Amino acid sequence: MARWEPNARERLERAALALFTEHGYDATTVAEIADRAGLSKSTFFRHYADKREVLFGGQNALADRFSEAIRATAPSATIGACLAAALESAAPAFTSARHGLALQRRAIIAANSELQERELLKRAGLCSAVADALRARGADDTTARLAAELGILAFGTAFARWATPENQQPYAEIAHTALRDLQACAAALGAEPDIRA
Repeated sequence: MARWEPNARERLERAALALFTEHGYDATTVAEIADRAGLSKSTFFRHYADKREVLFGGQNALADRFSEAIRATAPSATIGACLAAALESAAPAFTSARHGLALQRRAIIAANSELQERELLKRAGLCSAVADALRARGADDTTARLAAELGILAFGTAFARWATPENQQPYAEIAHTALRDLQACAAALGAEPDIRA
């Protein structure tokens, strides 16, 4: 009987990211990931459906965090406050201990068009979850969709800034700044002069 191994999921993630970095995503097999982690192939499949999910497995949990944070805001909260709460809810996933893994993940996805496509699909899922949560609070469909797009753009911007090698700021601080910057840009769109001739 196999012995229980602590931190199996994290060990598999670290092994996969290292192998994807060393040999490329396509050239790395599940068996190699399990072997590098010192675990069995069946243990890999208890934690991940396939090797792509090592990179994207946290997205469903993130969608749940965003939705729950929006539901938990006070009934009088503005949509902007709901988006801020959603972004802040992701902070536990973006700690300084995970910074190096985020850098690896970002580079791996950037080097593979199939993974970039998957990233876009997962982002669309996050956006849909945020829009659904905002609609459940009473936002009309257009407002919910627009706010969700803005929130997910802020999330993507914050993650990209947080995941730079030289970054020392905590994710939550970066996320709030990104959201404020995007809200200011969106507000400025309505203030632009009419350029029609």
